[in-house]
Amino acid sequence: MTIAGNKDVRVRFAPSPTGYLHVGGLRTALFNYLFARQQGGTFILRIEDTDQKRCVEGALDNLISTLNREGLHYDEGPEKGGDYGPYIQSERTEIYRKQAEELLAKGHAYHCFCSEERLEELREMQRRLRKPPMYDGKCRTLSSEEVSRNLHDGIPSVIRLKYPKEGRVVFDDVVRGRVAVENDIIDDQVLIKSDGFPTYHLANVVDDHLMKISHVIRGEEWLSSVPKHIYLYQAFGWELPVFVHLPLLLNPDRSKLSKRQGDVAVESYLEKGYLPEVIINFIALLGWHGPDDRELYTLEELEKVFTLDRINKAGAVFDIEKLNWMGGIYIRKSDVAYIADRAKPYFEAAGIDTGDREKYLKVIAVAREYVFCLSRIVDHARMFYGDVDLTDEQTKLAGEESAQRIYAFWMEALKKRKTWTKDEVNELIQQGIATLGVKGKNFYFPLRLALFGNTHGPDIPTLIDILGTDEAIRRMEACIV
Repeated sequence: MTIAGNKDVRVRFAPSPTGYLHVGGLRTALFNYLFARQQGGTFILRIEDTDQKRCVEGALDNLISTLNREGLHYDEGPEKGGDYGPYIQSERTEIYRKQAEELLAKGHAYHCFCSEERLEELREMQRRLRKPPMYDGKCRTLSSEEVSRNLHDGIPSVIRLKYPKEGRVVFDDVVRGRVAVENDIIDDQVLIKSDGFPTYHLANVVDDHLMKISHVIRGEEWLSSVPKHIYLYQAFGWELPVFVHLPLLLNPDRSKLSKRQGDVAVESYLEKGYLPEVIINFIALLGWHGPDDRELYTLEELEKVFTLDRINKAGAVFDIEKLNWMGGIYIRKSDVAYIADRAKPYFEAAGIDTGDREKYLKVIAVAREYVFCLSRIVDHARMFYGDVDLTDEQTKLAGEESAQRIYAFWMEALKKRKTWTKDEVNELIQQGIATLGVKGKNFYFPLRLALFGNTHGPDIPTLIDILGTDEAIRRMEACIV
């Protein structure tokens, strides 16, 4: 199959403003974005808000903000505009109504006057018979006179697609290959609801055509809807786009990724301090692999190497352990100042003063070695600010005779001058071991306890470098009994 075809590449991400951006939604947006950039095409944001009952106030602003934070800047859409707007479906209802009237006139759609009560009874009966829920076509054969009379009488109605019940539809998907579906299992889909708003299926096809979408890249859950969409394209006499259905995102137990088993909101991961570039890198590898099977990619690198033919068919497991592993690598390898600036809000929230920039950068350089997201960096930095709080067991260790001799040695030595290089501190360590006759953990553990509040942690020269001579002395003095 030719992936790019002979037309300009135009792709869209078309979410509903129903709350947070799901990680699956970000994956869809990312793959559309990457394909557009790799092909020199156009990436469009379209808001599908025709289900007004599910729309959440502020969700659109949050959605745009999240995409921007992740670096996925769209070329056309809300706030930016473009030649094919409006880009919010609730502002395009007259367009859909006109297209639905065309389908009615051509005999490809019909008015349905069945009440919700009758439809629920029908669904219940089908459930009892273990049949898939489908409309039974009761209004499909109404005469034009009956339809006119019902409309005149103001009986509530919807407009349904008059889908053929014989034969099969065969289509190509970039990921799935050749797909064949029997027509008798396809429902007569509602196109226009009783409130006058279109359903996803009509609005989606109409907008994709009018916005000249070349490739429809979306989740696998929409694969079963393709026959209805193809029929709509054919009914209107429009050219089909290229279909690309992405594999499902799965929980570790191979069930469909859901909030019941973990966090699925992109905003939540950003709030926890996962770097935006980490999230992008991780999401890109959910169902796609690069030409050299690398694990780490910048967004710019992905833009160059991404191709649709490397998307996998199998579902992709959202492995939080891999995300954490990747997060740790990025935090450790990034510029210290960059991590420090990103982490600063978490220190402010914890009430920690980071005004001493030189000290703060040194603290970040140490603390980042132990974390995979920025919200956790405070826990590994807090001991450099304020007093050390020892447990009873630690206090007992610090009060031992050998520990007290170690503190006395260090306080006397450190008081001789204000500044010490790391090499000089290492020389002092060797002098202390030789003078006191104490070595190994018996020497280092008491020192770390006094300076860091833990027997394990950074080396002594680093601790003294961060704390400074005066603070190091003060902390050891606090351990003298």
